[in-house]
Amino acid sequence: MIPALVLTAGLATRLRPLSLVRAKAALPVAGQPLVVRIIHWLRTAGITDVVLNLHHMPDTLTRIVGDGQDLGVRVRYSWETPVLGSAGGPKRAAPILGASRFLVINGDTLTTLDLAPVLDHHARSGALVTMAGVPNTEPHKYSGLVAGPDGAFAGVAPRGSQQPSYHYFGVQVVEAAAFDAVPADTPYESVAALYPALNASRPGSVRVFPTQAGYHDIGTPLDYYATSMAFADREGASPAHRSILWDDVEIGNGAVVDRCIVTDGVRVPPRTSWSGQILRRLDGDLLPGEHAIGGLAVSSLS
Repeated sequence: MIPALVLTAGLATRLRPLSLVRAKAALPVAGQPLVVRIIHWLRTAGITDVVLNLHHMPDTLTRIVGDGQDLGVRVRYSWETPVLGSAGGPKRAAPILGASRFLVINGDTLTTLDLAPVLDHHARSGALVTMAGVPNTEPHKYSGLVAGPDGAFAGVAPRGSQQPSYHYFGVQVVEAAAFDAVPADTPYESVAALYPALNASRPGSVRVFPTQAGYHDIGTPLDYYATSMAFADREGASPAHRSILWDDVEIGNGAVVDRCIVTDGVRVPPRTSWSGQILRRLDGDLLPGEHAIGGLAVSSLS
């Protein structure tokens, strides 16, 4: 089976303040880190060779994943300084992956997609890139991939366009050769820059695989909260007061924490009440929208 690159290097600015505490892929979803759920999904598909690219808060990922042995896979790392983007990252990681074909998976997406049909479609088509996409039912929120009747990539429909398109949710099969033209160690994006150029020079080399697979895309704190609650409910582990408590959290005597995200190391003062808030230890500057309350940085979840 081919190897997989999981993209976990990003700064996750839209996820702040949560991404000031952990890298996005290290966030716990119903008690299990996002990256662990992704690796379990890959392992179920028979993929046992995984590379993570790293930049932002890498220790929050490496201490969870290690060499992958406990998860039943081999894990290696591709370090980036600066962040190299969705094309620059695979370019850097390709020698580590050591394969002419590999998967590229976004580190912020959980999906039910069956990988076998995608891999088979890619192999039969002769494409350099095959991106899985679901019908874009929210064009007011997302731009979309435009594809011809045969699945050939035909461009990007901008957000707000009424042109039928597919929402790319972060799973693709690629040939290493697709990244040959990407400058080494240079930030470079795939859908915005590389793939249109590939398609222009070799029509049909970039393709879209239509699917109805379910997925959760974690972009904002509210997305993260909704995803965590959905998984907790599905797995029979709904938390008390619908709050998410990360590691080393202490709730003081008589304190009430309702519909909150409480991040690593927070000490909630006794006899206090919190509702719909994100709580993190005050360690450095406050972000816009945060308020200092005691030793905590507090912001609204909504």
